[in-house]
This record gives sequence, structure tokens and C-alpha cells, in this order.
Amino acid sequence: MSNSLFSKEMQDQLKELKGQLSKGRDTSTPEGDSQKPTEPVSLPTQKQVKKTVKQLDSEHVDDDKVLFMQAMHGVNQLEDKNVRSPASAAKARKPDAATLSKRAAAQGSEASNLGAGLSDMQALLNPVASEAYLSYKQPTLQNKIFDQLKKGNLRWYDAVDIHGCTIEEARDAMTQLLSQAKQNNETMVKIVHGKGSEAILKTCVNGWLRQLPEVLAFCSAPPKDGGNGAVLVLLKKPKVDGE
Repeated sequence: MSNSLFSKEMQDQLKELKGQLSKGRDTSTPEGDSQKPTEPVSLPTQKQVKKTVKQLDSEHVDDDKVLFMQAMHGVNQLEDKNVRSPASAAKARKPDAATLSKRAAAQGSEASNLGAGLSDMQALLNPVASEAYLSYKQPTLQNKIFDQLKKGNLRWYDAVDIHGCTIEEARDAMTQLLSQAKQNNETMVKIVHGKGSEAILKTCVNGWLRQLPEVLAFCSAPPKDGGNGAVLVLLKKPKVDGE
């Protein structure tokens, strides 16, 4: 056909490859004597090829294309381990609570300083119910901005899920998340604390966030972001040098 997708040189190469595959290995050569014989390659039947061509239903599928399909039958694409998939990239960008906790302990940076000033006892002395709606804002924050936060209209940039953490791990993970947000000039994060029968972590998060001057406001998330099992946190804008 005139609409061949392959050049004449490639067509000749494919025909030569078909001939080699149909013959199998030549065991009469010296190299063939030292290797295990290879069975002839099993190519798809003409009926199978025609069925495939019919399914493709394209004018560009000519005899050379069919020849190529026969030659490549049974060949699987090798995985390129040097390419990171989008899923793994996203996962790498959002480490879990345990990773954040270890990072905070190892770095001994601003995140550790935030955590050092927090009182677990003060938080636990004001328990909240598992289904309670959390809400807090500093007096200086405009009400219209707080209303946008409660409606879920403000975009959050990063999040951490502290399910299953100890109180210490949860505190370290939370403060590391807030520190990262400040370094990245982000003002909104989400913390998934869960509910649970005792709501211990929810109580702690509620108490810890109220102790941090960096926190302008927080409230329980809308249903699409976790409902009463998570909070959206609005942070102060990082100061620019010279301000």
C-alpha cells in the first residue's frame, strides 16, 4: 500500500527479521554448538492477524504493519526504573506522619522549637468530643476571611494524617508540617486527626494549635476534606526581609 508507515529500508529489515524468526536458530555454526538450541518462534496465525487488523480498522495498517505485528508478537516492554511515576512523585512530596516526626527529631530545627513550647497537659485538660466541630480564630483576623475558611473556600497546600500516632509523634509531625509550610510560603494546611472514641489526638490538635502564635485560625474541615475528622489551619504570612 502507498500509505506505509515504514521506509523501504525498514521494510527490508522487517522482512529479514521475519525470515530469521521463522527459521529459528542456526545450530550448525560454532556458536550454536556451545548454546542451547532455540525453538522456532510461534507467530500468530493469519486469521489472528486479520482479526487484529479488523479491530484496528485503519487504512494505515498495511502488509508491512502486519509483518511488524507478527515479528513483535509476545514482546513485552521493559520497565524503565529511571522514570518515577506520578503516583510515587506525589507520595514523595507528601510524607506520612512517621516520616515528619522523624525528620523533626533529626533536624532539631524550627519545627522542634515550635513543639518545645507546646503543653500536652494544657491541651488534654480541655477535651473535645469525637463529633465536635472545632473553631478558633485570633481577634485580628477579619471575619470574612474566617467565613471563607469555614466554608472550605481557601485552598490548602499540604496535609498530614496522624492516625495511629502517639501524642509525641503527632506533635512532631504537626509542627514539622507547619514549619515546612512557613519555609514554602504556604498559609494553609490540613491536619487529619481522626475521631476515635476518646478523640485524644483531636483534643491535642485543638489544644496545640491554640498555643501557637503562627496560627491565625482553624476549623473542622468540610465533608469533602474529612469533616470533623480533620482541621484546616490558616497560618500567618511569613515576613519578608525588610518588613
